[in-house]
Amino acid sequence: MSLSQQIAARTELAPQSVAAAVALFDEGATLPFVARYRKERTGGLDEVQLRAILAERTLLTALDQRRTAILEALQAQGKLTDALRQALQRAQRKAELEDLYAPFKQGRKTRGDTARARGLQPLADRILGQRDGDPRRDAARLQTPEVPTVDDALQGARDIVAETLANDSERRAWVRTQVGQQGDLRSVAKKGADVSQFRDYVDRSEALRNIPSHRYLAMCRGEAEGALRLSVGMDQERLVRDVLRTSGHRPRSPYGAELRAAAEDAVKRLMLPVAVRAVRSVLKREADEAAIDVFGRNLEALLLAGPLGPRSVVGIDPGIRTGCKAAALSPTGDVLGHDTFMLVGRNDPPTDGLLRFLRHHRPDAIAVGNGTGGRETEAVCRQLVRDEDLPCLVVAVSEAGASVYSASELAGAELSQLDLTVRGAVSIGRRLQDPLAELVKVDPASLGVGQYQHDVDAARLTERLGDVVETCVNRVGVDVNTASAALLTYVAGLTLRTSKSIVAHRTETGPLSARKELLAVPGLGAKTYEQCAGFLRVRGADNPLDDSSVHPERYALVDRMARDLGTTVAALVGSERVGEVGLSAYVSDEVGLATLNDIAAELRKPGRDPREVFEAPVFRDDVNTLCDLEVGMVLDGVVTNVTAFGAFVDVGVHQDGLVHVSQLAERFVRDPHAVVHPGKRVRVAVLEVDPGRKRISLSIKAVRYPTSLV
Repeated sequence: MSLSQQIAARTELAPQSVAAAVALFDEGATLPFVARYRKERTGGLDEVQLRAILAERTLLTALDQRRTAILEALQAQGKLTDALRQALQRAQRKAELEDLYAPFKQGRKTRGDTARARGLQPLADRILGQRDGDPRRDAARLQTPEVPTVDDALQGARDIVAETLANDSERRAWVRTQVGQQGDLRSVAKKGADVSQFRDYVDRSEALRNIPSHRYLAMCRGEAEGALRLSVGMDQERLVRDVLRTSGHRPRSPYGAELRAAAEDAVKRLMLPVAVRAVRSVLKREADEAAIDVFGRNLEALLLAGPLGPRSVVGIDPGIRTGCKAAALSPTGDVLGHDTFMLVGRNDPPTDGLLRFLRHHRPDAIAVGNGTGGRETEAVCRQLVRDEDLPCLVVAVSEAGASVYSASELAGAELSQLDLTVRGAVSIGRRLQDPLAELVKVDPASLGVGQYQHDVDAARLTERLGDVVETCVNRVGVDVNTASAALLTYVAGLTLRTSKSIVAHRTETGPLSARKELLAVPGLGAKTYEQCAGFLRVRGADNPLDDSSVHPERYALVDRMARDLGTTVAALVGSERVGEVGLSAYVSDEVGLATLNDIAAELRKPGRDPREVFEAPVFRDDVNTLCDLEVGMVLDGVVTNVTAFGAFVDVGVHQDGLVHVSQLAERFVRDPHAVVHPGKRVRVAVLEVDPGRKRISLSIKAVRYPTSLV
């Protein structure tokens, strides 16, 4: 079976579609390019399906590499039989390969190895064969200086038997399955440990097959921090009985008791610990994937939040001791000026300086970071805007990760002339203008939208988040003349080197006026141009298609459509006449209806931004701290993070409240993402306030039934 056929079987996708996708990837095509511009070849596979194909290709490649390594090792040992070779070739999972290889691994010397070296294999064979005879008399015949007693001989023989039983690949797999299906995860506090942070998990027992991923990660964190001791409970006697049943045990045989003792040892010492580690490893991997999926979906919502757009903004990074740093930005994000104002920690803060700053730069909006002092700064700005009748919005903006960006090498290169504290204000302002363009510069792990992101596989998390950013960037498209190198790097086909080359080229020669000018960028060849061109926009280009997602390879086709209608491409783009195009007339071997429908949709609304329309959050002016909250209050808020167990909502008090999954809707909610996403505006009711633990319990469904709070 070919690699493509194996992938098709594992993903349940059409074999011909998988084969086409694999061939395109082998040719160097990028996933966004294949998903958008090669639908005819792949049968319309979407990004999720294409990523599944790539993931399976990676897994199968790694599996084949491990299979080859095992075959070579066994061949070198002279232990590769035809039956073993066939079994290894049939194995479809890494665990199956390792089970088959386990008896032949050359590692540390085992108790069974020592017993074999002392000549005790014949006695072990008698135990395995459940022979007749007298075990002690048979053992006495094998006494040597290295085996001084009968009991030593019997113990050595049992060690050999235990390893023989434990090394059977089918038996190992069966025990692993039983642990996963029947085992319980048990948690107790470690003696003398501080368990205040993990008190919800002390003295807890839960079936492994039912434990939610987020709870398992929380308990693993407690274990890693030395607060909890985790163990897996299992009915060992049942496992022993099943091992005996499959090993020809004869209870009344003279050797029956010896086989039972060896089986008990095999289960307790050899099989169960390995099975527990394997099951917990699978649980951890699955919990990691669930947490990474949550993080990815949250990040996608954050990146695709509605932008204010190309409008002038003043970004303010609130500060109490050192003052509030303000930076004025042009509609394209260039820094026009900056200053510092003391707006927090005073009963009547001076605002004359801020007023002069605002009147000088005349921003359309003021973006205020929502960290310490943010609500106070926002209130001062709102009051000033009202009193002076200034025509600008005041918007609270998440500053998560802004300090990380400010101290980064990237920020140093972009804003080298500015102090670190001012860079934060610039980042906050740019986040309001275009969240996607600014947030791609920040390590996603610093954005605060994950679930146990510091406990999961870091490499897998980085890979997944990179995929999310790539998807979002290519879905929206990038202005080639204003995008930073950091943003361009996520465009299909571009690398950091080619992205920097584009920025350097436009700095030296001026803005690009057409897509085809990309071919003049040093290091950007025809293949890279093919991959990236459709995702780059040239605003104000002579050819309106350069500011659309129509790929240059289809410009001639659009020109033909326009000629057939007796008009020009410029007149056709954005007009109602697109509906007059008979798409079926343009179907060919290379272009099908899927691509033609995409082209028509883009011609109707060229350069359409798929992101939501910007909507500013509004908080109550009289609710600024945790102490201002009262049970029963109904507040407007913004979802900041979504987890498997609920959603966190910012209601303007510097501490997000939790809407448990049971309080998200009047109906049963299995997946919180089906109801809310980061950035969503919601109305919530306060259920409980715990100032000591800084916890707020909120409800969305209780807003309709306020009497339920009484």
